[in-house]
Order: sequence, then structure tokens, then C-alpha cells
Amino acid sequence: MSSTPKLKRVCIVGAGASGMSAAYALSKHPDKFQVTVFDKQSVAGGMATSIDIDADKYGASYINDGVQGCSPVFANTLRMFRMLGFEPTEVGMQISFGKGENFWTNVFPSELVTKFQKDIAKFGRALSTIKKLEPVFAAIPVHTMLRMFGFSTEFGERMVYPLVALFFGTGNQTPYISSAILERVFMDPSMRLFEYDEKSLLASIPTMLAFPKLHDVYQAWREEISSRGNVEFKLGNEVLRVLSRTAKKDGPVRIEYQLGEGDDGSEQHIAAFDELILAIDADSCLKLLGKEATWRERKVLGSVKYLYDVTITHNDLEYMNKYYETQYSPKHNAPLSAAGSAQEREQMTEAFDFAAHKFRPLYYTMQYDQDKSKIEMSFDLTHYQPQFRGEKPAGPISPSDRSEHRNECDPLSDYARRAQDEKGGRPGESARTGMDADGKPEPPLEKHVFQTIFLDRDGSQGLWTWGEIRGEKRIHEKWWKQQSHRWQHYVEVVPWMMFINGKQNTHYAGAWSVLNMHELAVTSGFAAAYRLGADYPFHGDEDCERLFRLYLMLSHGVRLVRHPRPEAPSCNDLERRISSGRKIARGYSHDGAGCHRILDS
Repeated sequence: MSSTPKLKRVCIVGAGASGMSAAYALSKHPDKFQVTVFDKQSVAGGMATSIDIDADKYGASYINDGVQGCSPVFANTLRMFRMLGFEPTEVGMQISFGKGENFWTNVFPSELVTKFQKDIAKFGRALSTIKKLEPVFAAIPVHTMLRMFGFSTEFGERMVYPLVALFFGTGNQTPYISSAILERVFMDPSMRLFEYDEKSLLASIPTMLAFPKLHDVYQAWREEISSRGNVEFKLGNEVLRVLSRTAKKDGPVRIEYQLGEGDDGSEQHIAAFDELILAIDADSCLKLLGKEATWRERKVLGSVKYLYDVTITHNDLEYMNKYYETQYSPKHNAPLSAAGSAQEREQMTEAFDFAAHKFRPLYYTMQYDQDKSKIEMSFDLTHYQPQFRGEKPAGPISPSDRSEHRNECDPLSDYARRAQDEKGGRPGESARTGMDADGKPEPPLEKHVFQTIFLDRDGSQGLWTWGEIRGEKRIHEKWWKQQSHRWQHYVEVVPWMMFINGKQNTHYAGAWSVLNMHELAVTSGFAAAYRLGADYPFHGDEDCERLFRLYLMLSHGVRLVRHPRPEAPSCNDLERRISSGRKIARGYSHDGAGCHRILDS
């Protein structure tokens, strides 16, 4: 009689999007893996957090404060959320760049767009060239690319830099971003955020998706992962250091961690594992590895540059009106004489009429007069997030909807069921005395919740205007550590990840390994689990697989096997089927919720 196979013990450090994705993929193989997830925070989610606000004052009981939403092409994120019982909300992505004569938007043509018409037309040709020569342009920063193609300095400062900062959250490192990545977000089907327009630079008002309540999404995700019994979450427990990855006794990986409050105080413990997934930022990886880091790891991980930003969530409309264009004004309209044909003039007039009634910016940028390459960014969270219009925390999803993998996890977690309750959209009703562009109740502009991001503490704090946001209008302040997407990242980090992944029983997961997007964080976690022997959870879904295949090859140097790895039915399945007198099938499969099912012959 064969002995029971030994489970591979996996330690995951970090319970953000990448760590949770890795844990989810591994949890679907309870006969192969025993997983422990550590995070020093008391809740899962990493940067994807929600905070409570005064519903009676602002019109909603919470905001998502770290991650706002995503593009509709982020297939892995969307499928995961829908399976858990959560649905993002469609929202028109209107932007407001600059102030006064330097204002422009994707909603209607302004004088600034007319001024740079030749540069805008040339920009499309530049993107095509960059696409053809992507390996070369990966090492060319945006500011150099603009000079190479003969763009005016002011076009770069007023239009290109704000766009890049909006795409990546790169802030005041924007001129140094890789040109190839800029091309990707315009033209890559898995990463595209905007479509290029030869007349206005941006195609008007793309559809974006605003996330449901992220706190509830991640708690539901944790419950789903835990339901299979082979994953333990140690939240509120901080991993202090990696003691070994080549130990001979009890397992090669040994870590030291500190129990969180409510356990044994500050007592430190040692645990042994077979494999390690570091789903944290590169700086933190190096800190944990210490002397255990190889020279390759020190070189690659040490080349990731981080910036420190602060977000101030507030209700200061006076501040917003001082630095941004928050409402439509016909004084910004491009002259009709700039149109080349009667049809173009008609289209411009229609755009002006639309803006007069429906100008609702989600994103704002402001450039500092002292240095126009450096900016400040803001969001109108009331325009962006659907709970301010009475949407329930789960988003616009019906509990009975099973289409496109919705509500596929069975049973749904308590968090998902509560978030789907229609009553969840009621908090703040008394404050929703205004109307949105479609006539739906929302708070009036003076009650809107804004979030302003002050970027690059070490290089730009002297320019910040954060002191002008009145104290009584402030709701929340939070510091963030953000990856810089400077061109060196795509020369010194991205091509070399495959040479450190899988070495010393260690895999790395995190959006920082390529590009700071939630979708890439999710994909990176799936890739780390795949390397350890787990199936890619969404096999056969071409929309999901497209980016996964690319990431797996880029960061791990591995190709995706077309079919899931064969897996034996569990003992419980066999016993259940045998006891019921049913034949065991010749084959077996797994459903999207991770529940293994034997097929009847």
C-alpha cells in the first residue's frame, strides 16, 4: 500500500493581490500543498483598502482609498471578483488636465488641443514606430523619445507628462518612464487604458470600471481560499527575516516571524517550509533576505526604485477650484474655425453641448509653475465610486446571476452575501440631494469627497501645496510607497526576473516586477503558484490567459502548458462516489470555484 504523499509546505509573505492570487491557486490543490500566508496588516488586501467615512455628511459610508478601479481588459481581476460575488461598476473616464489656458480634457476640444494639433497627429506615428522597435525603445525614456521625434517641449509638459502620470501613478519621475511602456498602454490589448485619437490625443471618454468595496472583496477572497482547508492565514503577523533557504533539517526554508497583538505579544517564532513566495515589494524582499540574498537578487531587486507619496482625502472644494477645472466653462472651447470641415464643426458643437450638461471629471492633474515636469494629482471619489449614488458594496450584481462566472464560488462567503444586500446602498441617502448627469441622486458638489496625491516626497516636497487644504475639510491622510517606472526598470529589472525566480526555493510575486497594475499583481501570484506545480486557475479563458502567458514567459522564462496538469481525484470524492454506487469516470476536471468533480462515465 503506497504511503500518503507529503504535502509541499509553502510560505507566502504578503496578502495583497499577488499573495492572495498565489494562495488561491495553491488552495485548489489540497492534496499537494500546505500553505501559510503571513502579513503584518490585520486584514488582507495590501494597497487595496477601504476606509469608513461619515455617510450622513458625505453621502456614502466608505471609500476605496488605495486602488480605485481598472480597465475593462483586466480579465483576471474581473473574473476573480465576479466569482466571489462582486461586480465593478462602469463609469465614463473623464479627465481634467491643467488650469486656465493650459486646461484640456478628453470630453471636449479645448484651445490647448488646437494649439498642439500637429504634435498630436505626429504622436500616433511615433507610437507605431515604438511598437515596431519595442526592444530598443524599452531603454529610451519618454523625455528622450519626445526630443527624438521633434515634439515641442510644451506639448510634452502639458499633454504627455500628465497622461503618463495618470497611467502609471509615476508622479514626478514621469519624464524617465520607458517609451515602450507608454506605447503598451495605448496599443496592447491586455494593458490598454486609452485609445489614441489623431485629433484630440485621447478618444473621448473610455469606459473604466470602479471597484466594489475592496475590504469586503478581499475578506470574501480569504474565506474562499480558507474553505479548502490547506491554507492558513497569519494576518497581523510580521515576518522579520529569512533565516535559510537551503537548510538540511525540517525543510530548506526557515523564517522568523513575530506574532501580532492578541497572541504572545512580541515573542518571535521560527517556522520551516519547502518553498517561499515573496509577494511584497522589492525593498522588503531584500530586507527579509538580508545576508541570504544572492548577488543576482541584490542586483535585480536593488534596481527597483521606490517613491514616497501621501494622499489626503478631503472635502475642500475651494482648494479644488483654485488648482483645477472642476466644472465646464465655454471659455475653454476650441474655436470652431479650427475645424477642417462642416462635419468636424458639428462634432465639436455636439461635444460642447455634451460637456455643458455632463462634464464630470474623475481625474485631475495640476503642474507646478516652478517645474512643469512635476505634477499633483486628484480624484473626485464621488464621481468615481458608485456607493455615492446608492450602489451596494458588492456593486451591480444579482445574487441569482451565474453568467460569465458570477457568483461561482459555492457557497458564497458571508461577506459577499452581506455586500449584495440591497440595503447596503442606503447609507447616506439623506446627503444625496444633488443629481448626476443621468438624474440619479448623489451629493451636491460642495459635499463631494476628493483625494489629492502629493508625489515624490524626497524630490518634490518643497513644491507641494498640501498645507492649503483646510484642516476641518480633511478626512484621512495616508502615506504610500510607490514603484517608479523609470526606463532603467525595464533594463535592469524586468528582463532579469526569470533568472532569480525559482532559485533558492524562492519565487517573487508583485506588480513591481513589470508594471504597477492590480491585474499584473494578480497574474504574478498565479504565475508563482504555477511554477510550484499548481494549475493556472482560468485555463481555457483566452482573455485571462493572454496576459498570463506573457507574464509567465517574461518573469519566469516558462511557457504555459495548454492543458491543466493531471490530478488524481481526492479520497473524499472517491469514497462519496463509491458509497453511492456510481462508477468512477475515466477523466475528471475542476470548475471555476475550485471544487473538484469526478465525471460520470
